[in-house]
Amino acid sequence: MLVLLYLILILGLLIFIHELGHFIFAKKFHVHIYEFALGMGPRILKKTGKDGIIYSLRAFPIGGFVSMAGEVNEDDKKVKKDRFMCNRPWIQRVIILIAGVTFNFLLALLILFASGLIWGSYTDKPIIAETLASYPMAKAGMTANDQILEINGYKITDWDKANVILNLKDKANIYKFKVLKKDGTIKYYNIKPVDEKNKKGEKTKVFGFYMANEKTKGFGNAIKYAFRKFGSIVSSMALVIAKLFTGELSLKALAGPVGMYSVVGDSVKYGLESITYLIALLSINLGFINILPFPAFDGGRVLFLIIEKIKGSKVNPKLENIFHTVGFALLMLLMLYITFQDILKIF
Repeated sequence: MLVLLYLILILGLLIFIHELGHFIFAKKFHVHIYEFALGMGPRILKKTGKDGIIYSLRAFPIGGFVSMAGEVNEDDKKVKKDRFMCNRPWIQRVIILIAGVTFNFLLALLILFASGLIWGSYTDKPIIAETLASYPMAKAGMTANDQILEINGYKITDWDKANVILNLKDKANIYKFKVLKKDGTIKYYNIKPVDEKNKKGEKTKVFGFYMANEKTKGFGNAIKYAFRKFGSIVSSMALVIAKLFTGELSLKALAGPVGMYSVVGDSVKYGLESITYLIALLSINLGFINILPFPAFDGGRVLFLIIEKIKGSKVNPKLENIFHTVGFALLMLLMLYITFQDILKIF
């Protein structure tokens, strides 16, 4: 129950911050707002503010929304024309749409900075701390202090990217490492991982090494760490999306609400620092996914605004509505599939 509570609180915080971004700028630009809601489904709490806006808490703690007049076209005769979202200046509509993502990114940067300041900043340089005897890396001749420069032709600058590459499908199941040795020489290794089952009974590829994660202290290092880690996570997420489309990464690598429950449970075991990092990671994840130019996402709506700017006139509202409705349905099907896979992993 404690893990479930943590999950609800974390999701609630991230969704609140995201929707708050939309809300603040919609209000600033005088768009008529009907409701600010946290959660989905039927309302369980509701309060109408002095501004006439309904503030509500809904039954299912996944998602949230800011309901605005005229998000696609003029849809309410009681609202003044200039207060419809669709009638606001182009740049204001763009700002309202990207504000949620921006707030998620800013929250992540702030959390990463605070974490670096309190507990220290990880260098995240792809240097091996130790190779395990009898495992592929040690057998091939790789040792502690080796720095990984490339894996399968991909330049490696941090462990986030290395982890993505090591989880890509490979028919031959051989990973080509370009390594900088401690004496300055460069060597190449072909590593074939062994298959083992983890504590959850899942089949995983094991290379046999520990990552080096050196910590530094100080205000300046914390700032550098926040931006470096933010860039590293975003870059890795972009790579994951690209590899999902090419089929090199399986949909099974994604996690839905059930999978997130397991991740939160693992983080709780490692303490506050781990939970704090997870919140930053999920905040970046939420922002990154939402800015993708896919229907029903903020990025999909921004895409229509860009098309509008290029063609010099608004896109047919009916066409845009169909686009977002179909996209939302596809997202729900994807979520069901991922949730089903998460449940299978448990049992």
